[in-house]
Amino acid sequence: MELLEKFKQYIQKENLFQPKDRLLLAVSGGVDSVVLCELCKQAGFDFVMAHCNFQLRGADSIRDEEFVRELAAKYEVPFLLKNFDTMEYATTAKKSIEEAARDLRYEWFHSFVANKKSTAVAGESALVVSPQVDYILTAHHADDNIETVLMNFFRGTGITGLRGILPKHGCLVRPLLFARRSELEAYVNDQELSFVTDHTNLENDYTRNYFRNTIIPLVTETYPNATSNVLKNIRRFRETDDLYQQAVLLHKKKLLEQKGAEVHIPVLKLLKTVPLATVLYEVIKDYGFTAHQTDEAILLLKSETGKYIQSASHRIIKNRNWMIIAPIHATEANNILIEEKDREMLLKQGILSLEKITATQFSKTDNPLTAQVDLANIKFPLLLRRWKQGDYFYPLGMQKKKKLSRFLIDQKCSLTQKENTWVIEMDKKIIWVVGMRIDDRFKVTATTKNILKLSFTQNEDAKVPQ
Repeated sequence: MELLEKFKQYIQKENLFQPKDRLLLAVSGGVDSVVLCELCKQAGFDFVMAHCNFQLRGADSIRDEEFVRELAAKYEVPFLLKNFDTMEYATTAKKSIEEAARDLRYEWFHSFVANKKSTAVAGESALVVSPQVDYILTAHHADDNIETVLMNFFRGTGITGLRGILPKHGCLVRPLLFARRSELEAYVNDQELSFVTDHTNLENDYTRNYFRNTIIPLVTETYPNATSNVLKNIRRFRETDDLYQQAVLLHKKKLLEQKGAEVHIPVLKLLKTVPLATVLYEVIKDYGFTAHQTDEAILLLKSETGKYIQSASHRIIKNRNWMIIAPIHATEANNILIEEKDREMLLKQGILSLEKITATQFSKTDNPLTAQVDLANIKFPLLLRRWKQGDYFYPLGMQKKKKLSRFLIDQKCSLTQKENTWVIEMDKKIIWVVGMRIDDRFKVTATTKNILKLSFTQNEDAKVPQ
């Protein structure tokens, strides 16, 4: 079967895009992207061509740019050009040249999909106007996929990394993944297509080149069918990953409790999860944690309250029987569950104590840091959290509800006091504005038999109740 027919069938089979869609082709000028352009032209697709000049190869970079410009003119399609100071970006972002180039090009490509209106793109000497496109097409082929899977295996990315490059991920499409590099080279020769050669592909300065030029040839000396076997495994791993993700989602539904910007995970339930390390990694990786931090997170499960580990964006905080994933700016959890068996809660600003007493032990107190409520009206667990806009309660002595924001104004609270106000709630009903007022619905009455006494002891440097 001719390459063009395979190309069309693959697009239809994987449902990559529709014939009416407008496409942006990422074109370097090498064999792969030249074939992609020719196939899209022969298939009658509507496309524009985009070229990145990373300014890393001197005269060769300029040569490639001019080649792609002329190729766009040949096909009579818009030509989009972007020059990057890749070296400077890599240094500033502390990334490898490979990572920097990938980040820069994909951010630029996606800008054409995101914009609803025509986008102006500056080249060296011209301004090209490009309308919005529906999909971004890259010329990744089967051999690229083999290299990616092998690199991911040694890098330790787990089952998801072994599925390789996906044919479609959002608006990013790779319609040549069905073809081997040798097929593309044969097509170029048959069609007598011109292309440029990147001589750095023969050097091992980059990881992918090292795998392409050294590792894979060495492996195939012992296992001649190695690359074909990897391709077969990629198909299996894609299906395996589908099943794997379904199982992970079920575990997440059982374990994760969303509390505002935080995620709460019960430690005892997590410890019973099998396989623990795998499930825990799948949970924490979404918050910037690496596979190497999974062991640290497991140790955290049996550590003391207040211990934490962090990623670039989040902390995992151990808080009694809970592991809490919170944004990096948090030094402690902003939502803490109070179980019926709890007697003492250690917070940054002090200690919250809980005590059950009988009506005969009850005595009134004017201490604002102590609250006494009718235990018959209490249903655990309770939630200790910072107040938020929209909160309301029935202040003791009042029969009408009042917005907490107005209550704090009436109490003449400073901005700092407002920022550090905590509440204890039950079923979305506020029981106590800590250090200020209980809710009238939970007050002790003449018929009360048992009482829950809540006391907050401030640290010496704490100036406001929290």
